[in-house]
Amino acid sequence: MKFLDQTKIYVKAGDGGRGSSSFRREAYVEFGGPDGGDGGRGGHVYAEAVEGLNTLIDYRYQQHHKAERGGHGMGKQRHGRGGEDRIVKLPVGTQIFEEDQETLIADLTEVGQRVLLARGGNGGWGNLHFKTSTNRAPRRANPGEEGEERTVWLRLKLIADAGLLGLPNAGKSTFMRAATAAKPKVADYPFTTLHPGLGVVDLGPGTRFVLADIPGLIEGAAEGAGLGHRFLGHVERCKVLLHLIDCTQDNPGEAWRTIRKELEDYQPEMANKPEIVALTKIDALTEELVDAQAAELEAACGHKPMRLSSVARTNVREALMALARHLGDLRIAETEASDEEEEDWRP
Repeated sequence: MKFLDQTKIYVKAGDGGRGSSSFRREAYVEFGGPDGGDGGRGGHVYAEAVEGLNTLIDYRYQQHHKAERGGHGMGKQRHGRGGEDRIVKLPVGTQIFEEDQETLIADLTEVGQRVLLARGGNGGWGNLHFKTSTNRAPRRANPGEEGEERTVWLRLKLIADAGLLGLPNAGKSTFMRAATAAKPKVADYPFTTLHPGLGVVDLGPGTRFVLADIPGLIEGAAEGAGLGHRFLGHVERCKVLLHLIDCTQDNPGEAWRTIRKELEDYQPEMANKPEIVALTKIDALTEELVDAQAAELEAACGHKPMRLSSVARTNVREALMALARHLGDLRIAETEASDEEEEDWRP
């Protein structure tokens, strides 16, 4: 299935049904009076986060979503049926924006989270509603109100526990294949990964997390170079990052600084995410050259990088265990913070 992380849709709530102008006509019943029923309410349009989706491709080809209109009122005091609501099912992590693509309407981060996009119109009153002591035979009935309509943008930011970060052709997809059952495209040229991918890392009972393969970032990504903004949006959801640096390139330290600068320019908080730096493709160089590249990278990032070979599976499990430890520490910190908040609220 093709990955799509941004699209535009049009939503239209149902119109309210018309009220009825009717009078009771029955043998041996004179002056039966008005008996026109009210119209039904039009259906609402909701957006809801559901399980089992990780792309917006369905809404690339179905862009119009309309709820059912309310039923019309009828004689004999019969009111119209309310229109059925329309549910737009979205992947977890979807953001909904106004047509200007800047005003955020909702951020669906949990399964079952629901937001109202368009409200259905109220049904019109029938002439029974207008009967008074002085107006015993009203011939007035209201039309139903129109339902709301709007155009919104959907933007998906994948929710993953850990993310793979690096320049194009840094070995992210190869590492993803070695670490999970996912099968991203691998080739010996840059930009082989054009869409983010997800895989589940299983290191044993109780040690399982979701790993995201983020397409390669380039210099200027924070200003929109390439598809930088959309790729960086997926990094934003990750709790910990594994930054892969190709040891076969000339300047690994500069490669690390390039990605760090893009993170800081895009969102300063992202630079504070826990990061594990690793030198990849160590099987392609001699041990002396790898030592030299690792020393240069250590001078740039300030700590000793891991050394990986995804093809030979060297230190792949160790890198995954390091990610798992960071995630475990974050979960403990979040639990302690929530416990402290509960204690503060106790009387």
